[in-house]
Amino acid sequence: MSRQRMVVLGVLLLNLRPVWAADWLGFRGSNGNGISEETQLVTTWSEAENLAWKRALPGPGSSSPIVCGDRVFVTCYSGYGVDKRNPGEPKDLRRHLLCLNASDGVVVWEKTVDATLPEDPYRGYISEHGYASSTPVSDGQRVYVFFGKSGVFAFDFEGNQLWQRALGTESSNRRWGSAASPILHDDLLIVNASEERRALIALDKVTGQEVWKVEADKTELSFATPVIAAIPDGRNELVLAVPSEVWAFEPRTGELNWYARTTLGGNISPTPVAHAGVLYVFGGFPSTEAVAIRAGGADDVTNTHIAWTSRDASYVPSPVVYEGNLYWVSDRGRAFCAEAKTGKILFEEKLPLKGGKPVYASVVLADGKLYAVSRTGGAFVLAAKPQFEQLAHNRFASDDSDFNASPAISDGRLFLRSNRFLYCVVAR
Repeated sequence: MSRQRMVVLGVLLLNLRPVWAADWLGFRGSNGNGISEETQLVTTWSEAENLAWKRALPGPGSSSPIVCGDRVFVTCYSGYGVDKRNPGEPKDLRRHLLCLNASDGVVVWEKTVDATLPEDPYRGYISEHGYASSTPVSDGQRVYVFFGKSGVFAFDFEGNQLWQRALGTESSNRRWGSAASPILHDDLLIVNASEERRALIALDKVTGQEVWKVEADKTELSFATPVIAAIPDGRNELVLAVPSEVWAFEPRTGELNWYARTTLGGNISPTPVAHAGVLYVFGGFPSTEAVAIRAGGADDVTNTHIAWTSRDASYVPSPVVYEGNLYWVSDRGRAFCAEAKTGKILFEEKLPLKGGKPVYASVVLADGKLYAVSRTGGAFVLAAKPQFEQLAHNRFASDDSDFNASPAISDGRLFLRSNRFLYCVVAR
């Protein structure tokens, strides 16, 4: 073990915190599947009902909050690209990581990171999500954030910076900025740095040193967060969707296990979902597609492992799998349920939303209910069953900013973030 790793590990051991079962430690939860085991969550809320607290944020962001014990972490940005009519100067861009008390929303500490220039200009589709779109991830002792061209940062729970690692300063041909979130697997922090370096990179989570790297031009326009999939023989695979293909790697080494060719062209935004040895992959542009692929295998598995494909899918939001069915609300605001085994659509229902792409957030599920947040039309609670049933439609009337983030669930609380506020709702 290197001296650097021993010193950092020694400091961390003095500050160990337990990881609670109710924690929501990364994008789409601790398991990356968008599902919480909690029950008796709130169904209805507004500024006058079941709102525990709301906290003004120093700037907008599309990243989701995460929760570890009594701490909530969320990122945002300021200084540039906040006002569409007057975006300002890129040199003034700052990214923020906030740590708040889960019980009352009080800010415990805040860290600010200057932008590494040149940054992608605030125009076109980057204005739809901004400069803080990657959700943090935590192992219970540290919190990790990916700030695009400014790199990856690790902090302890007291706000001390442990390390920083630059991953690259490139841009894709679209210049849409970063969107993929980092994930943790054993001692590795894994980042899809497609925008900055055309690479999938694994770092030692304690020191920030690079462990392995897979560079490939085909990662360009893959904005998807990778996922760890358990396969039937007990091993794990690291799965990433890229335009026209799905890749599975050995997560400890970055060695390619298999790939499957798809017709998910253009760019890929949704995160794959792994369930019972099957991967469900959405995405593509201008047309979207869903594909179900059996995990495992070797080399090209296109002709052997694809279970089904469908044109009913989503451009940005990711699905959940529950009791044999796939559920999602598409970017166009249509709620779907499909048989996970066959892809057969069981229901498709248009939600009362306006605009061409009124949804960016992915649904999350708890206690047989789906929580689906739209950008400006409020949040819907749907029954997770093969017949469409809307249980509630909630909104904060005074907040007209975008809600792009997926919700977080922890200890009976539902955390929602807009471009202006972080909210906590709980049954009262």
